[in-house]
Amino acid sequence: MKSSAKGGLVYSTEHGRMCPACAQPVTACACKARPAVVGDGVVRVSRQSKGRGGKTVTLVKGVALDAAALAVLGKQLRTACGSGGTVKDGVIEIQGDHCELVMEVLGKQGHDPKRAGA
Repeated sequence: MKSSAKGGLVYSTEHGRMCPACAQPVTACACKARPAVVGDGVVRVSRQSKGRGGKTVTLVKGVALDAAALAVLGKQLRTACGSGGTVKDGVIEIQGDHCELVMEVLGKQGHDPKRAGA
């Protein structure tokens, strides 16, 4: 168990991350002092293979959602593509070249995706 400089609880093995403002678990935060939404609102879909051992991944950047909603969207996109992937630092990574399918799914969900890169 770690304590912050102010002496408050930062992490609990029972509840996970703790809110620094109200000292409640982040999932049951009373003050709603959650991190700001990551993303600029312009959804960009691109393909990348550099630094990945030749493996291609589809990247979705700029989605203006909080971390929990971004994880849900990532799960929906991975399911639609029938592929694996992850969400890291506000970027959804999907294994394989699925740019067109991802853009179609995002369009149906009300986003306005743009194709980035070649």
